[in-house]
Amino acid sequence: MTWTVKLSRAAEKQKSKLPKTLRQILYALIGDIEAGGPVRGDWPNYGKLSSARHHCHLKKGNPTYVAVWEVKDGKIKLVEVTYAGTHEKAPY
Repeated sequence: MTWTVKLSRAAEKQKSKLPKTLRQILYALIGDIEAGGPVRGDWPNYGKLSSARHHCHLKKGNPTYVAVWEVKDGKIKLVEVTYAGTHEKAPY
């Protein structure tokens, strides 16, 4: 069974401000989460922030871009991307 991934309203706005290449990387991350679940040890600088929150780097360098996602309901396999943007403003 695959996971359902949605973007929060804030993440949807942030996504639209990302450069095209970073949006494509974010879509690839979402595809990996849908296929393999929220634990993404195969992504750069992946880290578990809490039992339900995760993050990884979308692009290293200056500025560094990150994505943060949260498991909303493990029984129905629902994940919400809550942030996609620069490392400086990341909510962790």
